[in-house]
Amino acid sequence: MSNAVQKIEPQPSAIVPINDHAAMMATITRAAADPNVDIEKMERLWAMKERMDARAAEVAYADAFAEMQLELPAIAERGKAEVNGSVRYTFAKWEDINTAIKPVLAKHGFALSFRTDFTAGITVSGVLQHRLGHREETAITLPSDKTGSKNDVQAVASAVSYGKRYTAAALLNLTSHGEDDDAYAAGGGYDATAWYDAIAAAVDMAGLNALAAGLKTAPIPKDAMRNIRAKWAARAKELKA
Repeated sequence: MSNAVQKIEPQPSAIVPINDHAAMMATITRAAADPNVDIEKMERLWAMKERMDARAAEVAYADAFAEMQLELPAIAERGKAEVNGSVRYTFAKWEDINTAIKPVLAKHGFALSFRTDFTAGITVSGVLQHRLGHREETAITLPSDKTGSKNDVQAVASAVSYGKRYTAAALLNLTSHGEDDDAYAAGGGYDATAWYDAIAAAVDMAGLNALAAGLKTAPIPKDAMRNIRAKWAARAKELKA
């Protein structure tokens, strides 16, 4: 009698689509309890689970990001870049950006973090992660900002601050006052561009009604809400024509 361990091949009935995490875990649990299931097969099952989890996390990220975009505010440009006493341009300060976006990020399950690397220049990496695990990141490499009368420490801090502003704006598609003055002024200081774009992109009344439901709970000033609803009504008229 041979003492070799018999290798059991999977039966056709076991090869079925697995559509959710619970079903996948149940399959893995059963396989782990079966002494005839070899390590290689367990590794394949676990790899399949990881791919499913990653895909589910990516979908959740995209859905949450789409909802969050409608609530991200335009940031006031309170920073001033001066050369020889003259203001060359204005910009949104990092502290203003951070204060404005943190509550919105938290509400939709996102966290924004940064990494810095000083190996070659100053590289700032921004990482936007959703609570289910999917993340997106971008980076920028900068020299020290020695404009004005900054010392070496201030020059590095200024470059890092710029890197945070740049990567945050890239990851979140942020706008600041001045980038869309018409939409900002028409909304009484609220940037309604994202709502206008979403309304214009609606292809049927179902999509338009979904936006209307979102408007009911969105913290939008009265003047801006009036303009958004006017855009909504005009688009509804077009779709019903």
